[in-house]
Amino acid sequence: MKTKRKHWLLPAKRTLRILLVSIIAWFYIMAGTGNGQTPKTIAVLNIDTKDLELDPVAMGNLVRLELEKTKVYNVMDKYEVAYIVEKEGLDISNCYGKTCLLEIAKSLEVDKLITGYAERFGDKIIVNLRLIDVKSSQMEKSDVTEYQNIQEEIQIMIEISIKKLLGLEIDPNLVNLLVNYEDPIISTRTNLKLNGPRMGIAYITGDKAERIMAPKSQGGFDGYPYLSQIGYQYEIQYLSAGNFQALVEFLFMFSGLEQKFFNPNIVFMNGFRVGKSGWEVAFGPSVSLRQTAKGFYDEQLLMGGEIGEWYLEKKWLERFGSRETNPYEIQELLDNRGDIVIQTGWVWAIGRTFKSGYLNIPVNAYVSPDKEGWYIGLSIGFNVSRTRRIQE
Repeated sequence: MKTKRKHWLLPAKRTLRILLVSIIAWFYIMAGTGNGQTPKTIAVLNIDTKDLELDPVAMGNLVRLELEKTKVYNVMDKYEVAYIVEKEGLDISNCYGKTCLLEIAKSLEVDKLITGYAERFGDKIIVNLRLIDVKSSQMEKSDVTEYQNIQEEIQIMIEISIKKLLGLEIDPNLVNLLVNYEDPIISTRTNLKLNGPRMGIAYITGDKAERIMAPKSQGGFDGYPYLSQIGYQYEIQYLSAGNFQALVEFLFMFSGLEQKFFNPNIVFMNGFRVGKSGWEVAFGPSVSLRQTAKGFYDEQLLMGGEIGEWYLEKKWLERFGSRETNPYEIQELLDNRGDIVIQTGWVWAIGRTFKSGYLNIPVNAYVSPDKEGWYIGLSIGFNVSRTRRIQE
C-alpha cells in the first residue's frame, strides 16, 4: 500500500515544478514587456512655427531630438520618414490637421505621432504639443506652455514641453526661469560673463606725460607717453532682466612693463550691458601706486636752469633757504626720486562684445580724467563660454 502511494506522489511533484517554472517565466516575460524593452514606435513630422527663427522642418527636427533623449519611444529616424514619404508620394509640407497626419502615420506604420506648433505672441513663446494614438485615432495627451520670449533658449523650451507631455521629471530651475514671469530671467542672453584676461594700450597727456618723458636726472622716467597694459577682469552680476544686465567689475592691471615701470592699478566699476547687442557702459573709481614728489616748474629761470624745468621743493630751500618765499605753485607729480603713494582716480568706459561661436571678445575704450593729465586707453580681452545653460 505504501509503495503505490509513493509512485503517485512522484508525478505530482514533477507537475508542480513544471507549473511553478511556467508561472515564473510568464511573469518574467510580462515584466520585461512592462519595463519598456519593446517600446512603441513614434514619428515626428513638421512642427508649425510663427514669428520664430526656426522653420517647421527645423522645429520638427528639434522635437525629434529631444524626444529621442527621453528613450520612452522608438523614434523613427528623419531619413526613414523622408524615404517613405517620397516613396508613397505624400506631401507633409502643410500637413498639420488630424486627418492628414493620421493618413501619413498609417503609411509610416507607427504607433504614436507627435504634432503641434510653436509661435511668438507678444512677449511670450507658446509651445503646443499633442500626442496622437494612431490605432485609436485619438489625441492621447497634449501640453500647452507659455515661455518667456528668449529664442536663444528654444531647445530648452522644447525639452520642458516634451517632458511635460510624457509626464517625466523636469528640473524646476528651468521651469522657473523660462516659464515663471514673476522671476527675473537669467539666460545666455542676459547672463553674459566676460571674466578673463585684458590687454591694451594707454596714452597719457598733460604733466603726467611730461614727467614720464623727462630725463631721469630731472626725476623723470626717460620713457614714452604710451603704456602697454595687461591684467584680468572679474565681474559679478547683481541685476538681470529682459535684455538688460547690471554688474560690478573688478579690473587688475599692470601698465608700462615694457618701459620697466611697476604701475599696478585696481579699478572698481559699475557696468550696464545690453546682452543681445553686446554694448556696455561702465564707470567707477581706481586705485593705483605712484612714485611722486613735491616740486615746482621754474618758469622765471630763478634756479639757473632751463625755462620750465622741474625741481624738487627742497632744491629751493637748498638754494635760497627760508629768506625768500618760493613764488611757484608746489605740485605733487611723478618723480623717480619720490615716495611710493596710493592715488585714486575715476574711469569712464564704453565697449562692445563681439562673438565668434563660443568665443567672446570684449573691446573697450576708456578715459581717466585728471588735472595732471588724462589716461586714454583701448583694451581687448577674450573668454570662452563652453556651455549654453540657463544659469551658472
